[in-house]
Amino acid sequence: MRPGALGRIETELPGLPEALRRVGEVILEAPAEAARSTIIALAERAGSSPATVTRFCRAFGFSGYAELRVALATETGRAAQAGWGAGVGHEIGPDDPIDAAIEVMAAADARLIQDTAAQLDPEVVSQVADAVVAARRVLLVGVSTSGNVATMLEGRLRRIGIPCWSAYDAHVALSEAALLREGDVAIGISHRGRTREVMESLAEAGSRGALTVAVTSFARSPLADLAELVLTTASRETTFRLGGLAAVHSQLFVLDAVYVAVAQRTYERTNEAFELTIAAVESHRVERG
Repeated sequence: MRPGALGRIETELPGLPEALRRVGEVILEAPAEAARSTIIALAERAGSSPATVTRFCRAFGFSGYAELRVALATETGRAAQAGWGAGVGHEIGPDDPIDAAIEVMAAADARLIQDTAAQLDPEVVSQVADAVVAARRVLLVGVSTSGNVATMLEGRLRRIGIPCWSAYDAHVALSEAALLREGDVAIGISHRGRTREVMESLAEAGSRGALTVAVTSFARSPLADLAELVLTTASRETTFRLGGLAAVHSQLFVLDAVYVAVAQRTYERTNEAFELTIAAVESHRVERG
């Protein structure tokens, strides 16, 4: 059973076939009720058949409806206890007071991180971290906002002594990917997993023998299909923060998990690097008055 089912369903709903999408819409509309319903009752509410509900379950990695019901019951119970639903899904209007807008943003972002953590596979994080520690070179590729996320991780990894480069220009990314070899790591970051520059760079890296990793909100995207390992992110859109912009926090969270796992594996070296870098920039800090 995979956790974070509601987050994955919400993220991937637009890309599903119509029949499966109707099932997903019914579940998202009332997940607690879906957790209590029989497969026949859910199929009737979705205007489909039990076979379609079963296909839907298998599309998200569940063996059948019984397993999905357990996941939904677990999530809805946990969400009710934590109060994750407050403010989620509300729109921000042009005349709304800023305190109301902040409340909507905070609720949406808190739920986003919870959804991302719930669906994040610790085993995959560990595999990526092990590969990064052992790599001769690590390449991070992203475009637009995903490129900014790649740059941030590059800075963190470089500071603890990991030979890491980020690239958002297609030519630079492809050139860097061509220099990779077996034992190196290439991480492609794309919200929808359909950014051509990222896919081409990951394909080039893979052809050179590097381990390829996808960070995307869509587990069945072309980028995910291309990669050997996949780290999924959640995306919760609010007014003015759509698509990839809405996924930035979850991308940072996932890659921060990789960073922490790498730092754990290089504990002594990481602490020494912190001490050296803090001392190096100390003279540029203004003393307290």
